[in-house]
Amino acid sequence: MALTNETIRLRLQEKFTGEVTGFEEPFGLLTFSAPKDSNLKVLQFLYEDAELGFQFLTDLCAVHYPERRGEELAVVYHLHNLVENVRIRFKVYTNISQPDVFTASKLFESANWMERETYDFYGVNFVGHPNLKRILNVDEMEYFPLRKEFPLEDQTRIDKDDEMFGRGGTNGFGDRWDEEKLRTISEAEQNDSKEIL
Repeated sequence: MALTNETIRLRLQEKFTGEVTGFEEPFGLLTFSAPKDSNLKVLQFLYEDAELGFQFLTDLCAVHYPERRGEELAVVYHLHNLVENVRIRFKVYTNISQPDVFTASKLFESANWMERETYDFYGVNFVGHPNLKRILNVDEMEYFPLRKEFPLEDQTRIDKDDEMFGRGGTNGFGDRWDEEKLRTISEAEQNDSKEIL
């Protein structure tokens, strides 16, 4: 019998009554969430259940939702049943002031590197991880660069100002001065073409 999103949802609701919630199917991908303290129980059930068999961790990442008070960080697991070729998305939310989530590295060896990357960029502390340290950024960084806590660009930098790209600006470059210069160039080109004729 083919594994469907409805079958997965029913099995999860049967096993974790009231714990697993937020079922959605964006673009046909079953998505759901559970409390962060239940992440290992849910992942282990999805892995070990003979009918479900989600034994491949495709991706593990985080998302920062600054507007969600008390659950600003989401840890997102993308799982794949290779036999049935079915994918699901599982989320757990955590408070940004204490972003502790249990490691999945004992269940999925590939989670080791992915959790280190997620820690490096979002600051999620994976409790029980064998070697949780920065993997891509320098150790001296005191912040987590993919959190939405900083402006997209330094607003004081003039090398990134629109006027440097000819789109107008505040210092006179790219606006009226350009129009006057273009008019002068255009007049010169017209005079040159008259001389040629």
